Amino acid sequence: MSVLDTLRQLKLVPVIVIDDPDSAPALGRALVEGGLPCAEVTFRTKAAREALARLTSECPDVLAGAGTVLTSSQAREALDAGAKFIVAPGFNPAVVDYCLENDVPVFPGIATPSEIEAAMGRDLTVLKFFPAEPLGGLSYLKAISAPYGALEFMPTGGISVQNVGSYLAFPKVVACGGSWMAPSEWIAVGDFSRIAEEVRKAVSAVQSNHGATRT
Repeated sequence: MSVLDTLRQLKLVPVIVIDDPDSAPALGRALVEGGLPCAEVTFRTKAAREALARLTSECPDVLAGAGTVLTSSQAREALDAGAKFIVAPGFNPAVVDYCLENDVPVFPGIATPSEIEAAMGRDLTVLKFFPAEPLGGLSYLKAISAPYGALEFMPTGGISVQNVGSYLAFPKVVACGGSWMAPSEWIAVGDFSRIAEEVRKAVSAVQSNHGATRT
């Protein structure tokens, strides 16, 4: 199954900020226990690369990618650490081109029609919509995506258990990214049972909304 196929199936991508690489394996096990074997390890901390490497090596059942990738060198570090996909907050041609050259799925962030069309110029078909809620939420996504029928999106930023179902009911949404399932504070204190339980709730919320009419 491809990365994109897996994301479509899971529908949620936990966005992870981690300061201690030693926490990565336990975090991975908590995600699996909760029913969501996926993680986007953001390159916002000095520990991100090592944490990603620990996660990919010790939790092979977890689909692990790198987020907040701002440069091609960070993308290279992420791939060296075992990342299966790359997520960026904006459309950076250098990052996108490096990923395409290395045949790794990349999901750059977009917020405007110009950024969408720049991504289309690289033949990308799935884009990160970021920051989703501050930009105007689902109504803005519907408006901005209307001229681009073939494109799909992964909204991130302000997504929660309360609104994730609405986003996923929109046919152009592949999956949603969110940090509420495994906040950095819980990771820092090792509260992995709480993370597993929150992941279960998120998965249950998605499953209960899966039969909702997609509009």
